[in-house]
Amino acid sequence: MTISALKLTTLTLAAGLLSACGGSTETAAPEAAAPPAAAVDCPAEAGITYLCGLQGAEDLLSLGLSGRILASGMSDQNNPGHMYLIDPATMKFQELIHGDTFAQAPDTERFPACPGPLNLQAFSVHGLSVHEYGPGMFEVYTTSHGEREAIEVYDLNISSAEPALAWKGCVVLPANTFANSVARLNDGGFVTTKMMDPAQGFASVSSGGITGLVYEWHPGGEVTAIEGTELSGANGIAVTDDERFIYVATIGGREVVKFDRSTTPIGKQVMNIDIAPDNIRWASPTKLLTAGNNYVSPDTCSGPTCATGWSVLEIDAETLVATRVGGADQSVALQGVSSALQVGNDLWIGSFNDDRVGKIAKQ
Repeated sequence: MTISALKLTTLTLAAGLLSACGGSTETAAPEAAAPPAAAVDCPAEAGITYLCGLQGAEDLLSLGLSGRILASGMSDQNNPGHMYLIDPATMKFQELIHGDTFAQAPDTERFPACPGPLNLQAFSVHGLSVHEYGPGMFEVYTTSHGEREAIEVYDLNISSAEPALAWKGCVVLPANTFANSVARLNDGGFVTTKMMDPAQGFASVSSGGITGLVYEWHPGGEVTAIEGTELSGANGIAVTDDERFIYVATIGGREVVKFDRSTTPIGKQVMNIDIAPDNIRWASPTKLLTAGNNYVSPDTCSGPTCATGWSVLEIDAETLVATRVGGADQSVALQGVSSALQVGNDLWIGSFNDDRVGKIAKQ
């Protein structure tokens, strides 16, 4: 696949997933490549408070005890990727990459096989994982598409008045991979989901066939597939602190899968759900959150005028019993929902193709 084709892959992701789940493929791309300087005013509706002006904030993560949220910014056909720092207290955000406080600081000792600095015109920020290694200091891992399919690694410093982000390396993923989500491991390695082979397109995901799996990487090693993790549209990923259990949301299979790495072959427990689950995140030490479009068969509802609404599910990590704790119907502005993050009694909602994030009360 050419670089120009890869730059369009993220846009195709949004359109393909909405079409596969009966949602709308109509998106409004920003008019200019310059990052937004401030949030765009937009009215609340149906119990949802909006923060607008972001580009494809597909994933959301809390930054320790700072009270702030890190949001991804997926590339589209006109614009490269972004990364945003959200302050829930003020309902404002800052762009972290396309600004004066961003730097390229390659760590060639830690990432010797990374082919070079980040191409700021041909990258995406898709899935996120963070590790706090000091007060206000975070290491950020992202899945990225564009000039290369890779896990890109950054340092984020929010300990001072002006946040600063520095790119420091990458791990290139195997050929024929479109990665979705990533979870950092305790030794600085990661696990990441291969959603599909981009050459096969989203028809392979919507058909429910096996399209991907989970990759693993450790410092000094190679990226390897974890045997027994083959899935349909592997999407969100979360790991327990002891790294025994891996949880994966599959958008093609409409499942949450719990893998137990203490057994050989790997143990597998499956929960089927009625949404197309996207990202999956820890809400507490024993509960997970996943969010996604309400599933409607393409035979019943498909095409650019079809919207499905969305749901947030809370999942017991031990039993995989799910409870709906939020959501909205097809009439609200926020669609293409991909993530839910619990902050206090609120749920922050991300979208892979919208210009906004939302905040709702957890039910």
